[in-house]
Amino acid sequence: MNRLLLAAYPKEHRARQGDELLACLAEAYPGRSWPPAREVAALTRAGVQARARAVVDDTARPWWLDGIHLAALVLAALALVPYLQDVWHWALRIDPGTHAIAFRFSGWYPWAEGEGGRTRLLPYGLLPLVCLLALLRGKAWIALPAAATMIYAGASFHHSTLFGDEGKAGLGYYGLGAPITARDLVLSATLCAACAVLALCRPGRLRRHSYRWLLPLLLALFVAGGLHVIAVSPSFQRGMFLLEIAGLLTAWVATAATGDHRWLIPVAAFAFVRVQAIVVQPDGFMRSLPDLVVLLLLVAPLPALAIAAQRRQDRALLG
Repeated sequence: MNRLLLAAYPKEHRARQGDELLACLAEAYPGRSWPPAREVAALTRAGVQARARAVVDDTARPWWLDGIHLAALVLAALALVPYLQDVWHWALRIDPGTHAIAFRFSGWYPWAEGEGGRTRLLPYGLLPLVCLLALLRGKAWIALPAAATMIYAGASFHHSTLFGDEGKAGLGYYGLGAPITARDLVLSATLCAACAVLALCRPGRLRRHSYRWLLPLLLALFVAGGLHVIAVSPSFQRGMFLLEIAGLLTAWVATAATGDHRWLIPVAAFAFVRVQAIVVQPDGFMRSLPDLVVLLLLVAPLPALAIAAQRRQDRALLG
């Protein structure tokens, strides 16, 4: 189990010091397959710092381009999460039965039957899924039309029957604030703008992430589809809250370690989309936390990251 901790470190670091780290853990905690929680947190933080330094040391692309790429990945994931169950059921031809959400159920696919007997062909969640997969592999020219189609689907939800209506006319992502459905075009438009900027750059300049990054996505699809975890369930809300806090802490650790500003861009994009959802539809707020607390959680990381970057730069100059 200790080898799982090595995944937090970049490949080069694992090759050089991985065996030494495992030997130290085995000597410090004999007979234990997992070190204490404090040690896990320290090793994870060190791994994040090592990865952040490796990213900054890679000068193949400007920092702002990497930041926009990260922002697009975050927004695509944010758009996908309400539809994980739908995509899983559609891909494996699973009949969700009574677990179908806000659809007129018809045969294998709960989104197949629309008003007036018209047929819906695809789940909406395929669009952010395609966008996310393309961005992971650095193919913005594939992600851009998928993001543009998300805008079309959200703008035409009154009369279009191409995609299922769950999330467009009903449930959606909540997370730290008010729900975001496909009708909220701010998310899809911001994602489309980021993809357009990336598509205008040379494809070779974009970072290509390993296919191993698809494993967490497959796990999320399996959990949501197999356990019927939906966006309004308490377990979903708690899980997403923890993931969002973990993401913000990761951005802070990376910024404090390197003094680089690229992680400010995805945090700012995330905060912008979430805050506008709360401001535009305050009645849709989940009320799991006070409004002011949520707004502070979304906005406070921005100056915190900027201060952390400046302090790291100041220390570098003094050193």
